Amino acid sequence: MPEKIKKLYRSEKDRMLAGVCGGIAEYSGVDSTVIRILWVLLTILSLGIGGIAAYIICWVLIPEKP
Repeated sequence: MPEKIKKLYRSEKDRMLAGVCGGIAEYSGVDSTVIRILWVLLTILSLGIGGIAAYIICWVLIPEKP
């Protein structure tokens, strides 16, 4: 019997802006607060450019749940 493939979607209910961090948290089974803190650290360490650009790219590429 084939395994069901997990798909990454933006979260519908756990969202602050577009649901990217909530979706990653649901996919990985981690609390969304941890993902958000890591994303803020990435943004700070990259002087804002890397974290914001990555968020926008994820917002465009990761679909919302059907």
